[in-house]
Amino acid sequence: MNKQKEIIIAIDAMGGDFAPDSCINGAFLFSKKNPKAKFAFFGDKKKILPLIEKKKLINQTDSIVNTNQIITNDIKPIDALRKFKNSSMFKAIASVNSGHTNAVVSSGNTGALMVISMILMKTINGISRPAIASMFPTKKSEIVMLDLGANIECEIKNMIDFAIMGKIFSKTVLGINKPKIGLLNVGSEILKGNNQVQKAAKRLKEEKNIDFYGFVEGNDITTGLVDVVVTDGFTGNIALKTAEGVSELYTEYLKNSFKDNLYSKFAFLISLPVLKSLWNRVQPAKYNGAMFLGLNGIVVKSHGRSDANGFSSALSVAYEMCENNFNEKIILDAKKIFK
Repeated sequence: MNKQKEIIIAIDAMGGDFAPDSCINGAFLFSKKNPKAKFAFFGDKKKILPLIEKKKLINQTDSIVNTNQIITNDIKPIDALRKFKNSSMFKAIASVNSGHTNAVVSSGNTGALMVISMILMKTINGISRPAIASMFPTKKSEIVMLDLGANIECEIKNMIDFAIMGKIFSKTVLGINKPKIGLLNVGSEILKGNNQVQKAAKRLKEEKNIDFYGFVEGNDITTGLVDVVVTDGFTGNIALKTAEGVSELYTEYLKNSFKDNLYSKFAFLISLPVLKSLWNRVQPAKYNGAMFLGLNGIVVKSHGRSDANGFSSALSVAYEMCENNFNEKIILDAKKIFK
């Protein structure tokens, strides 16, 4: 896609714990930084139109599609696919597949988003299954990690695909010329890990298109030891949620420590500029927006508990992927690798 062309992002306005407010408010925050972006909103028109008008988003609204179904988190993905074709999520994904919009962002049911996207868009030739990928802050810069929950059980072929997609993403989005790939394991020693991880490591070593570093442990993720961390969706999702939990815990500890006494409150005022700088660098909302890699279309998953700031960040991820022609590049590179 040419950068001069209009980019329209499909928004599942009914997905997430705080929808539709978080979605519309997030679009508003994003629009202030990206006034050329356009939105297609999908959801209950009676609920979302007043919010759109209140935020004066009409000029950036390409369309508002009324839907009468919502895919909640308790709905099984296969049921969402078969029985919820008039839902905000299904219609938003279909709009990307038809070419009317360029990307979709949703805070809704992750499993449903994955299944519907995979069935409607199909996977890129050579890719067996899509993966959820996200960027992580490290001591050096940023890395990409996948899979973060799309594939609970993985075959060796899936792990190889994840490594290749991670490599392409790292090159295209992060600008790393020769990304180092690490395989998440319980130890860095060559004999550590279960049979699955051992076989995947052997295959990755043999793969000519991969610069395989070797095994990495959980505490290596934030060091920047590698540029891409590959794992199965079960382990990846646990690692992600653990990192989120630790971040929330230490944020709470820090807040409470500055409330202890008058001295600590004074110390807080003195250190406020440093704390603001730190928060701007590591705040979870900044890294919200996980990508579904391997599909013939751009799909971004926002956290279910995202507020407006978090949803705005997810929109930024989708917009940047469109601007950088990410899907075209990953399809082109995949053709070279899987020829």
